[in-house]
Amino acid sequence: MTQAPAPRTSARHRHDREIVALAVPAFGALVAEPLFVMADSAIVGHLGTAQLAGLGVASALLTTAVSVFVFLAYATTAAVARRVGAGDRRAAIRQGMDGIWLALLLGAAVIAVVLPAAPALVDLFGASHTAAPYATTYLRISALGIPAMLVVLAATGVLRGLQDTRTPLAVAVAGFVANAALNAGLVYGARLGIAGSAWGTVIAQCGMAAVYLVVVVRGARGHGASLRPDAAGIRASAQAGVPLLIRTLSLRAVLMIATAVAARLGDAEMAAHQIVLSLWSLLAFALDAFAIAGQAIIGRFLGAEDAEGARNVCRRMVQWGIAVGAVLGLLVIVGRPVLLPLFTGDSAVKATALPALLVVALSQPVCGVVFILDGVLMGAGDGPYLAGAMLVTLAVFAPAALMVPLLGGGLTALWGAMALMMLVRMLTLWLRARSGRWLVTGATR
Repeated sequence: MTQAPAPRTSARHRHDREIVALAVPAFGALVAEPLFVMADSAIVGHLGTAQLAGLGVASALLTTAVSVFVFLAYATTAAVARRVGAGDRRAAIRQGMDGIWLALLLGAAVIAVVLPAAPALVDLFGASHTAAPYATTYLRISALGIPAMLVVLAATGVLRGLQDTRTPLAVAVAGFVANAALNAGLVYGARLGIAGSAWGTVIAQCGMAAVYLVVVVRGARGHGASLRPDAAGIRASAQAGVPLLIRTLSLRAVLMIATAVAARLGDAEMAAHQIVLSLWSLLAFALDAFAIAGQAIIGRFLGAEDAEGARNVCRRMVQWGIAVGAVLGLLVIVGRPVLLPLFTGDSAVKATALPALLVVALSQPVCGVVFILDGVLMGAGDGPYLAGAMLVTLAVFAPAALMVPLLGGGLTALWGAMALMMLVRMLTLWLRARSGRWLVTGATR
């Protein structure tokens, strides 16, 4: 009597260990980034209302400017992981250096735009006459740190592609601690006010970028990779990033439309929307951590020309996405009565947010699939399809959301449109994953 082998189970367990090992540190690093803004807000808030309002406007502008270039992390992760899978770490690090040089060039371009345009940008965001000077000061100083922020994105992508999410976690935590200490010292100790908060953030971001560069340069020298800028490589990195830029801008448009519609519904609805959106974003960090793991693992399998292995990992990660989404949704349902009082004591706002938060909770398994498949296709370098799929999603979401004020349903209907948006994304991504056309193997796509 022969005993049947169980390779499927052992492979599944191996995938599970690797998924968790990459996702958990990635989640920590993702959560650490918003803590920068929270620390700045807590410190600047004690200076006065006008200063805090100015920080809010400037932070929104900076967050938008940096998030637009998140493709520096995503595209670099996929490209580096493919080279790692192909067994060529020298070329992998060289590919990462191209992304870092691109980040520096883009950062310099953003500074050239933001410094002279800061007052106009602050006015465009509707800052009051009392908050505008503080917003302009913070924006101009913080803009000097944008190249460092973009280098952090690109270098994070390099390390993720090298299957290392622990170093980004350590750097993010150290950066948060340094940022908080510098802000407190410069704002109150040196009495620089809101300018001290901006300088503290710039110094912390530059310190993080320096640490990343030391790690990457050490790896480059260890594997004999060139550190010099390569025009062809930088151009290839930029071309790979364009579809992901379109995807990101389309997603930002979805969020902006949702906020604009919520504002038209009334003050209570807008306040409730901000609460629900904040919780939705926190849940997204947890799911995005698994998407990051997917980018790194899928890229490596395809680089190793193991299409079947990539398909198996994709299938297992989708199961993870559904399970994690279901758990998150259940936690939101159970925790709703406790969560909302943390944000507001207004009974009207809480009553408005409760049903919308239920929609968010019920849609989390769908969100889990979306984040996973998004990460898988990014890891496969399938950017053009992701761009097209997100444009289709935007085309479906925009009219549905804009009809909410006319048809009624309030904030719950608006978040129903958000759930529809995620369903459309899931459908487009699932069709692509099922087709197998993303399974392009080799060191380059």
